[in-house]
Amino acid sequence: QVQLAESGGGLVQAGGSLRLSCAASGRIFSINYMGWYRQAPGKQRELVADITNSGRTRYVDSVKGRFTISRDNKNTVYLQMNNLKPEDTAVYYCNCVDRGYSYWGQGTQVTVSS
Repeated sequence: QVQLAESGGGLVQAGGSLRLSCAASGRIFSINYMGWYRQAPGKQRELVADITNSGRTRYVDSVKGRFTISRDNKNTVYLQMNNLKPEDTAVYYCNCVDRGYSYWGQGTQVTVSS
């Protein structure tokens, strides 16, 4: 019903920046939640940042002050990542909730070198 297309991943040096994008399409009723998760090899998937339609945001402690989540009026969510660290290396996944159902993107690789 809902498809998520992610882009913006890549390879950067420590201290660099990346901007991830995720565009939702398909038979959408009303998306009231969008978020970014990440999973590193050998680790569990964790919430990085999310946002509601009211504009409320939250972040995992390790990215506070460095990452910013935002959303436009076209069902697209962004994650601006600044001052990247090697420990940010992971596959990043977009997630949204529409009428109580959860949807996931395919994931985009972010690699940060020392």
